[in-house]
Amino acid sequence: MIVGILKEIKVEENRVSMTPAGVEVMKQNGHTVLVEKGAGVASGFEDVIYLNAGAEIVETAKEIYDRSEMVMHVKEPLPSEYAYIREDQIVFTYLHLAASEALTEALIQRRSVNIAYETIQKEDGSLPLLTPMSEVAGRMAVQQGAKYLEMEYGGRGILLGGVPGVDPGTVLIIGGGVVGTHAAKMACGLGAKVYLLDFNLQRLRYLSDVMPANCILLMSNPATIRKLVREAHVVVGAVLIPGAKAPKLITREMLSTMKRGSVLVDVAIDQGGCFETSRPTTHSDPIYQVDGVVHYCVANMPGAVAKTSTLALTNATLPYAVQIANKGWKGAIRENPEIMHGVNVAQGKVTCQGVADAFGFECAQFDELI
Repeated sequence: MIVGILKEIKVEENRVSMTPAGVEVMKQNGHTVLVEKGAGVASGFEDVIYLNAGAEIVETAKEIYDRSEMVMHVKEPLPSEYAYIREDQIVFTYLHLAASEALTEALIQRRSVNIAYETIQKEDGSLPLLTPMSEVAGRMAVQQGAKYLEMEYGGRGILLGGVPGVDPGTVLIIGGGVVGTHAAKMACGLGAKVYLLDFNLQRLRYLSDVMPANCILLMSNPATIRKLVREAHVVVGAVLIPGAKAPKLITREMLSTMKRGSVLVDVAIDQGGCFETSRPTTHSDPIYQVDGVVHYCVANMPGAVAKTSTLALTNATLPYAVQIANKGWKGAIRENPEIMHGVNVAQGKVTCQGVADAFGFECAQFDELI
C-alpha cells in the first residue's frame, strides 16, 4: 500500500503522524511511504532522516492525496483539504466528528473511509490510540492550570502546592479516566488538595488503591460538582464518551458561583467541551475570561510538546497502521474488531453511533459495507 504522511496545517500543530522509525517499519512490511516536505521538522525530524529511513519526500499535500491509498494526519482534515480526498481513500487520524457536522458531511460526500484514532477501542473499553495523548494532556492540564492561576494572566494568585504555613490550592478533576488520572497525579505531586470525580464506582475503588492521600475520590453527580466548583482554584474537565459529544457538566449558572481568578481547563474541547462556556482556543491565544473565571480550551494541547507527543503517538498508532496497510481496511476490520470501532464514516455512510446521534444521521451496519 502507498501510505502518505501529511504535514499538519492546523494552527500551531507541531506533531507529525509518523516518525522515521515508523517509516522504516512500514517499509519492512512492503509498503511505500510518502512524506510531505517539512512534515516532521517541528517535531525534530528533518526530511533527510525520513529519506534515510526509506521514505519519499513529496512537495505538496495534493500530491500526497493524489498518490496515496491511505493518508495519515494527526488532526482532522481542514476545509482546504476536503476536495483532495478521494472515494475509497483511507483517512487515518484523530477526527472528532461529533464536534463538526461540516467535516462529517464533507467526508460523507467524498465517500472516503475515515478511521478515527480516538474511537479504536479494545474489548475492555480502553482507547489505545487516545491513551498516549490523554496522558500528555492530563499532565499538561495541571501545568497550565497552575500557570494561569498567576495574577499576570488574570488568575487568583494561588500557588497550587502552597508553602509551609499556607494552604495549598484546590483542584477539581471531573472524570477518572486516563486524562483525569494523569492530571490528578500531577496535581497531587505538586501538593494540591485534589478532588477526583467519576461515576463508575469500580473505577473509584481502583483509584483509591493507587492515588496518594491528598487525592479525594468522590462519585460524580451535579450536586457534588455544584458544591466543589465553589471551592476549586483549578477545574479540569476530563470526561469522554467515545465518538460522541462531551456532556456539559459545568453550566453558566455554576460558573457564576466560582471564585474570581480560578481556572477552567477543558481537555474535552475536541469533542465540543464539557463546560457550557467553553470555546476552542489556540496555543498563541490560549485563554479568555467569563465572569472573571479564566478558561483554557486549547484544542491540541499535546502539540505544545510535539517531540514527546509524536513519539508517544507513533508508538500507539503504528501497529494499527501496519495492519490496515497489510490487510486493507475491510480485511483489517474483519480480523480486528478494535479497528472496526475506529471506522466513523465509510463510503458515504456514518458507521459510528455517537457521530450519527450528534447530527441525526442513520448509522449504517458494517455488514452493508463489507
